[in-house]
Amino acid sequence: MKRIERVSIIGMGALGILYGSFFAERLGKDHVTFLVDKERLKRYEGVEVTCNGKPWSFRVKDGALPSEKGPAQLLIFAVKATALSSAIETARKQVGRDTIILSVLNGISSEEIIGDALGKEHVLYCVAQGMDAVKLGNDLTYSQMGQLCIGIPEDQPEKEPLLKAVTDLFDATGLAYTKEPDILRRLWCKWMLNVGVNQAVMVEEGTYGTIQKQGEARQLMIAAMREVIVLAEKEHIRVTEEDLQGYVDLMDTLSPEGMPSMRQDGLAKRPSEVELFAGTVIRKAEQYGVEVPVNRELYRRVKEMEAGYETAAV
Repeated sequence: MKRIERVSIIGMGALGILYGSFFAERLGKDHVTFLVDKERLKRYEGVEVTCNGKPWSFRVKDGALPSEKGPAQLLIFAVKATALSSAIETARKQVGRDTIILSVLNGISSEEIIGDALGKEHVLYCVAQGMDAVKLGNDLTYSQMGQLCIGIPEDQPEKEPLLKAVTDLFDATGLAYTKEPDILRRLWCKWMLNVGVNQAVMVEEGTYGTIQKQGEARQLMIAAMREVIVLAEKEHIRVTEEDLQGYVDLMDTLSPEGMPSMRQDGLAKRPSEVELFAGTVIRKAEQYGVEVPVNRELYRRVKEMEAGYETAAV
């Protein structure tokens, strides 16, 4: 496996800009490319964004056109789940034999979806956690960059060279990461956190500070997370109360003014990722005959909020 010298990113949201600016600083701006469709190319080309106050004008390319540098080496999906299908089509022609794919999407299904479409042999499992990035307009701010947890399921040892190529890149650039011995467990643990914090902050219309203090919002977050622990047991994934407490402790270290992506969508009156969170919890609960009243209520409240956005836009 060749050394990774170029990074391609699809999605210019909070995490896209976070990792785009990080790699551009360390590899050089010409080694980072944002892939977009033809419509977005007109909107993004030459547009300046800021990351913690530093301006960036990234290299932007129509993903449907062949690259003069060849297929993507490391391809990072950093879009919302609602845009994953279109993002896959945008990136399809950039995937070559040696392309390695990481997804920093929330949830527990994006790796499987991307693998089915672009080839499972390219996909490593990845969890982005611990960052408090907030993007408003073209400006991104964060105080904690967090880390990437990466790994491969134990039944896919043939992907070890891909994993080493990525960890070599992270070591060379100084990107914080953890090589996970049980990446599927980590994926579920992070999903548990998202189910709790994203939805609790969304319905309370707050920030991380809302759930960092004792009260109803914090208890709502924890109750939603506990319903995921029950489902994990049904799928023979080890997720524990200790994991839950560890993630609650992690949330307490983030900037109180920060907010998860779901709340940012709410402020922008965009469709949220509620189907990734409460929607998936409900579907799995029905599969196993489990009651999940907290997530059912969260689902109802988020959908009600989104319906209000649509009504206001009419």
